[in-house]
Amino acid sequence: MYKTIIHTSVAAALLSWGVAAHAADKAVDPAVDSVVDTAAAAAVAPDAPAIASTGVVIVTGTRAAGLTVEDSASPIQVLDASSLARTGQPDLIQALAQNLPSLNAQSFGSDMAAMTLSARLRGLSPNNTLVLVNGKRRHGTANLAVLAGAFQGGAAADLNFIPVAAIERVEVLQDGAAAQYGTDAIAGVINIILKSNYRGGSANVNGGGYMDGGGHTGDGMANIGLTPFTNAYLSLTAETKYHGFSERGGIDPRVVDPATMAAMPSLVNAPGYPYLNKIQGDAQYRQHIFAANFGVDLGGDTELYSFATYGKKEARAFENYRMPNRLPTIYPLGFSPQETFDEEDYAFTFGIKGKVFGNWNWDVSSTYGKDVAKLGVANSANISLFADTRATSLSFKAGEFQASQWTNNLDLRREFDAGMATPLTLALGLEHRRDTYAIVAGDAASRYKEGAQSFPGFSLTDAGKHSRNNKAVYANIAVQPVTGWTVDIAGRFEDFSDFGNAKVGKLTSRYDFTPDVAVRATYSNGFRAPTLAESFYSATNVSPRSAFVQLAPNSPGARLVGIDGLKPEASTNISAGLVLNPVAGMSVTLDAYQITIRDRIVGSGSLYGSGGAINSPAVTAAILANGNVLDPTVVQTGINIFTNAVNTRSRGAEIVATLSSNYGAYGRVDWSAAANYNKVEVIKINQAPTQLGAQTLLDATAISHLETASPKVRLNLGGLWRMGDWTVNLRENYFGKSSEQFSTDGAVYRENRIKASLLTDLEVSYQISKAWSVSLGANNLFNEYPDKVNPLTLAEQRANLDNGAVTIYPGFSPYGINGGYYYARAAVKF
Repeated sequence: MYKTIIHTSVAAALLSWGVAAHAADKAVDPAVDSVVDTAAAAAVAPDAPAIASTGVVIVTGTRAAGLTVEDSASPIQVLDASSLARTGQPDLIQALAQNLPSLNAQSFGSDMAAMTLSARLRGLSPNNTLVLVNGKRRHGTANLAVLAGAFQGGAAADLNFIPVAAIERVEVLQDGAAAQYGTDAIAGVINIILKSNYRGGSANVNGGGYMDGGGHTGDGMANIGLTPFTNAYLSLTAETKYHGFSERGGIDPRVVDPATMAAMPSLVNAPGYPYLNKIQGDAQYRQHIFAANFGVDLGGDTELYSFATYGKKEARAFENYRMPNRLPTIYPLGFSPQETFDEEDYAFTFGIKGKVFGNWNWDVSSTYGKDVAKLGVANSANISLFADTRATSLSFKAGEFQASQWTNNLDLRREFDAGMATPLTLALGLEHRRDTYAIVAGDAASRYKEGAQSFPGFSLTDAGKHSRNNKAVYANIAVQPVTGWTVDIAGRFEDFSDFGNAKVGKLTSRYDFTPDVAVRATYSNGFRAPTLAESFYSATNVSPRSAFVQLAPNSPGARLVGIDGLKPEASTNISAGLVLNPVAGMSVTLDAYQITIRDRIVGSGSLYGSGGAINSPAVTAAILANGNVLDPTVVQTGINIFTNAVNTRSRGAEIVATLSSNYGAYGRVDWSAAANYNKVEVIKINQAPTQLGAQTLLDATAISHLETASPKVRLNLGGLWRMGDWTVNLRENYFGKSSEQFSTDGAVYRENRIKASLLTDLEVSYQISKAWSVSLGANNLFNEYPDKVNPLTLAEQRANLDNGAVTIYPGFSPYGINGGYYYARAAVKF
């Protein structure tokens, strides 16, 4: 009889695989085969519940085997493949954010931040959430989010390089887990479980766009399960997608100014006049991604497994329009530069596991991931190069970002009979990790003097290669001392080559008073070393009016403004919750939490060297020390920098409720409600370098990005109605109010506000046959837009002929700036 070995990182995957081996041997246990076939079908079926709960075995947040969602001592939500598909979004980040109110997705980014959008859990940095794939650490992106508002500094894993069609389910642990998985898991863990089907498959095509134009999207994805040989499974997935530009900006005041038009009368002949500045809108991208998940039984309770992903992305985004007088010889009607982005991302895991000495489960694995982004500028010019040589390139290689991570793990687990209500689970493990980060300089033309218009190439002083080694050991004990009382204790010791040692721990407990009522609580601490990108990223960000240098905290220039590198963040997490099953088919969880982070790494405000209300000579000295040459035509110069500037405290609560109702001939409805309240406060400002004079590291804008730019309240209400061949999924998404302080020069700050909004998502599906189904749907059905930028700010920008007036919608909007998105999908399973 074939034995299925369940491992904590791929338990459900191996369950399917075990049945595959049975089938191959023609000796299938019918009862087990039925269970697995049902699970495999649910991965592609259109009628699974929106939030999986009852009976789902989880592998995240615990080292004990066989634990279900409703029995978890920590708050965890599980989303299956169907709930991800029903969002109508062909990217994983948006699909998750629409289902999880505690996860805020970045909907818009400026410059390079537009190329890699990220998400943050419980209002913390994207870097505070650990991403796992089949329980193994996922590498981060090389593209650091710099001009990204509340998401500034994000360099976490890019979830959009994992095909949605490859996913069986996603387990989201909404609790600090640094002691269990790694010291950066302060906000929680997202564990993506890949499909392990050994037969059958699914495919779908979908297309859509925004009601008010742009954002045309086409996506095709397919998954197939194979049995390459006896006792093995191979699940293969491919996906290709395209997303077009959108444009939601206003009119650039420079192009309608009477004096400008008199001096440059040909301006009105520019295509698209007067909407010439297209900087506020989605980037265009084409992406191809692949995934494979493989496993084979080697006999003797030993298994070999492997999984991999590969992605290729080409993107471009508009930059600010340059007027005809900038380079009339080449661009008599002006020009709109575009940033280009050519990215490759891949990861590979190889592992082997089994049993030793009868009762010890062991797992040895190695994971390597790398992300390489080649940056360029198109439809541009280097004006100084043309002035000096009468020649200039029109497209440039601006440089590269490179980031890699190599992780090696040894995990051991055994159950002991300790005379308690349940066997004691002991888990031990070792981990070694090597991270690298590099910036490659741009070509000579891209960095000559002030460099290419809109995006100067990375200078020789920006360029560099950096690395870090990390060694860790962990121990975890889980047991029920008496019936109904669960205790889970974890400890972890990590040694960083650049920051020394860290000791973190976690205590989790749950008590079930009855089968219907339980309480749970956790206490943990965390330690997050700054990413290499946060420590060493350096570049120049320019617009027609300004040039700001992003200084690396470890640079000589940074020391001139009182910053001497970064140090790790330290955190403390406390949570307490209630689990209820008041009636059959209904479950309710309520969890409150507090997360305190000391020495939190955040982006500074705008520190001016010239053109601001307050200017610091030290800022100008830092720019010169960094070797930067700035465009002499700009009216403002300055720097931005990452620092350990603040201590913050996040307090919040989450509630999740599900109910299944049967209405007989009228079908059945799965109801769901999920809400999150999260308040972030800056409780201490740690640094005020005297070198800056009257300027502060964190201006009102930077503080508002921490405290108010994300809504304090999120609420999702859902109803999934199934009757015959029809399925209707209705979801109401409530976003509380949010705001940002903004200033054009650091003198007067005005508030950009977005009122509380209720958005409706609707999808209607029809099952044409056993294999085929079609769906029509809408996200933001009634085409809601956020409030516009403060009219006083827009009036000031227009009076100053400031190109910033193009930005008429706040970029921090939690639901984007594009209005309603409408789509159609055809799906087949076989």
